Amino acid sequence: MKVIIIEDEGLAAERMADLILQYDSEIEILVYLDSIESAVEWFDNHEAPDLAFFDIQLADGLSFDIFEKTKVDCPVIFTTAFDEYALKAFKVNSIDYLLKPIDLEELSKAFEQYKMQYSIPRNAETALPDFSIFKETMQMITRQYKTRFIIKAGSKLSSIPVEEVDYFFSEHKVTWLKSQSGKKHEVDYNLEQLEQLLDPKLFFRLNRKYIAAYPSIESVTAFSNSRLKVNLKSQDKKEEILISREKVMSFKRWLDQ
Repeated sequence: MKVIIIEDEGLAAERMADLILQYDSEIEILVYLDSIESAVEWFDNHEAPDLAFFDIQLADGLSFDIFEKTKVDCPVIFTTAFDEYALKAFKVNSIDYLLKPIDLEELSKAFEQYKMQYSIPRNAETALPDFSIFKETMQMITRQYKTRFIIKAGSKLSSIPVEEVDYFFSEHKVTWLKSQSGKKHEVDYNLEQLEQLLDPKLFFRLNRKYIAAYPSIESVTAFSNSRLKVNLKSQDKKEEILISREKVMSFKRWLDQ
């Protein structure tokens, strides 16, 4: 059997090779590759191996990009440090993966599954599933959200960690950050941009004017037409902050996560 290893951490690649040879010393490891670019070049110029091990997150992106740039006509076992809950869809869709740190027992199970699955001739056109859904999932998991915001006070610049933000709101075409200290600061983003920059586990877009952090919510009450009324800490009590009927269920799920 001929295999390749795509892994951007040298020690992890060496450990994988060592475990593979412990499982079966007859296996030939053709090459170690450490990036999407090198993998694409290799597949473009070599016959496909019997099996490939792909680390999901490489230095130059997610290894799913390899499938978009070249033909990978072999089974793939993914390796990853992400938890099993986040990747349970892989098993459901008959894609195997190994959680780091990898041990010999788990590797052996993966090889046995490979042997059972590919003991009959493969149809090259249907050997691999559509990876687009997994790519989108991994992009969500690996997305880097903002951790602080630069604010200006006179001629001074400073930063506020997101943990100290109560909420963001728009007023007269200006976006403001309201901190837990009760002060408000102008920020250089609109609310649509902030939705992409903020961790959705921590912040929720209440309506067209407000994005709030969970700790900032003082109370939630029922309102007319199946809407909800939200009171935020240190808000201007003259303004009613309402959540539309269409958003009520997603808001409740967010509160309950």
